Amino acid sequence: MYYINTFFVFSILGHIIENFVYKNVDSGILFGLWTPIYGLGVILIILIHNTLKKIKINKCLYPFILFVVSAILLSTLEYIGGILIEKLFGRIFWNYSNQQFNIGKYTSLRMSLIWGISSILVVYILKPILNKVIKKIPKFITYILVFLFIIDLIFTFINLGDSLS
Repeated sequence: MYYINTFFVFSILGHIIENFVYKNVDSGILFGLWTPIYGLGVILIILIHNTLKKIKINKCLYPFILFVVSAILLSTLEYIGGILIEKLFGRIFWNYSNQQFNIGKYTSLRMSLIWGISSILVVYILKPILNKVIKKIPKFITYILVFLFIIDLIFTFINLGDSLS
């Protein structure tokens, strides 16, 4: 339940940040108030964090290694996500072709740096604060969110079928 709740909390948080802070009207492919790439990204950061803790890396090197590994893996996730969205839905939600040091149109060095910094913020600031909330989310709320998310996915794919016809 922890990872599912983490996914939803950060998917919703990512959606709020994109729509209300950055005023990105077209945040994601789903209808609901979530942008799953952020939830997946944070879960990936947590898995990286847990793996690095098991390896017992020097405490001084740990933030740097977390930064580099997260930047690479999250940029890869963003790149793959961009390709999949374009192939499945025929839409492009982000395009970094005009940015200096772009890596194709779906990621760039600038975004890699942002993902690396974000991983540090997640591990050292957001995760400790939000863990208390995430662990207290009742199971029935998680079940409702999963149900709504599945419904959202179904409607998204139905909408996709209608728009491709």
